[in-house]
Amino acid sequence: MPGFSSADFSTSPPRIDMPRDYNAAHDLVGRNLAAGRAGKVAYIDDRGTTTFGEIAVRVDRFANALVGLGLRQEERVLLCLLDTVDFPTAFLGSIKAGIVPIAANTLLTPGDYAYMLADSRARALVVSAALLPSFLPILAAAKHVRHVIVSGGDAATRPAGAHDFDALLASAADGFEAAQTTCDDVCFWLYSSGSTGAPKGTMHVHSSLMTTAYLHGGPIVGVREDDVLYSAAKLFFAYGLGNAFTYTFAFGATTILMAERPTPDAVFKRLKECRPTIFYGVQTLFAMMLASPALPRRDEVAIRICTSAGEALPEHVGRRFTEHFGVEILDGLGSTEMLHVYLSNRPGDVRYGTSGRPVPGYELRIVDDEGRPVAPGEVGELQVAGPTSAMAYWNNREKSRATFQGPWTRSGDKYRVDAEGRHVYEGRSDDMLKVGGIYVSPIEVEGALVTHEAVLEAAVIGREDADRLVKPMAYVVLKPGRSRSEGLAEELRQHVKSRLAPYKFPRWIEFLDELPKTATGKIQRFKLRART
Repeated sequence: MPGFSSADFSTSPPRIDMPRDYNAAHDLVGRNLAAGRAGKVAYIDDRGTTTFGEIAVRVDRFANALVGLGLRQEERVLLCLLDTVDFPTAFLGSIKAGIVPIAANTLLTPGDYAYMLADSRARALVVSAALLPSFLPILAAAKHVRHVIVSGGDAATRPAGAHDFDALLASAADGFEAAQTTCDDVCFWLYSSGSTGAPKGTMHVHSSLMTTAYLHGGPIVGVREDDVLYSAAKLFFAYGLGNAFTYTFAFGATTILMAERPTPDAVFKRLKECRPTIFYGVQTLFAMMLASPALPRRDEVAIRICTSAGEALPEHVGRRFTEHFGVEILDGLGSTEMLHVYLSNRPGDVRYGTSGRPVPGYELRIVDDEGRPVAPGEVGELQVAGPTSAMAYWNNREKSRATFQGPWTRSGDKYRVDAEGRHVYEGRSDDMLKVGGIYVSPIEVEGALVTHEAVLEAAVIGREDADRLVKPMAYVVLKPGRSRSEGLAEELRQHVKSRLAPYKFPRWIEFLDELPKTATGKIQRFKLRART
């Protein structure tokens, strides 16, 4: 196992010396046992505490359980789990066995999950009992799935033949010899939505998890063994996976997990009761926290630093947060394709309204539509090269070639570099929206709107709310004879909510006589954006 201590992060970046034969789970779990942390609390979730030693036992048992069910190395298992200790157990247990876990967004629809199960050919599904209703209608048609493992709930809620997560662990053997994998073997997947809205299986290798700790967690955030970590971004996000999973094991820190939605009240409860020292948020949440009358006082929390990613943090939100709590938010940029943050502000060098400077170990460039570098201060597409880039998109050669171009990964984001060398976000290169840090395809929302009997056509763009956070806005053309009203607008919002993940619904709806189009019939969204 490659080793390091906090002293290794006194210079940036530290040397990454990853052996050829390498299993990420063996490293992440084993380094804490070797460091004498077996009795130290690794996780605090809604059920209690779990030590690093207890995690090690659970991981080995889960690996044995999967092998006992007949799963083989390189086969896939879809994890749709709320944030409890069962997530790292299943994720690490799969990896240790050489089986590839796929962390799925817990906010999707049955149709989304049916696509993922078919596309990945996952042989097993591990799902939280609370999320089972989204899978029950599709399991019969999931021809590749051989086993369903349910976390939580009781026998009455589980489908016939499904396994109970706790019972499976209890009956599995202790001890498991890690599968013989290499640092370049596929380790896990994360699904990323593209411009068509179709999810893409983004494949990451074994070396990438620890590399994010070497390059970002240590030198930039300064995570220490005595820190208590709390990520409002969930574990299924690339951002949340680094925050609450990788950095927990890489640094031997204690991490708070919360299964429920990260509402301001739920977050405030953890901040005051568990007293995390590092808080990882997203822009929407920071704005909601500041707007809440229940916002804790500075002396009620123990935060020493925060990070933000997913979408650009509005300058006024960052300033207000720092004024209230006396701590900085390190706003930065990462992606599913790059696994974690590669562009970030630094402690003591935060400039709100910018994404900061490249994380050492990554190289960034800004290019025009022909791929040529733009002049300083000009806007272009941001591209990044670095050691954590995904291998490719599963079973999607065209999209892989378009995104991964030699050492460079296209971000799809428009940026410029200011006179101080800081990167300033200027929007998306395509029409994709980021809502609460999650990509939303306008095409998908438009498709849901036009299934309503009153709608003839629809176009969706992004619009900033009062906190300068982007939300979907819909322009709708009604069928002849239908009357415009706020009542109908609300009906359309509910219609979209019933068909798509809730965060995708249009916050504003404006009715038009016709949509602006090109001579060939393509909607001119730039003209709609100019109206907002």
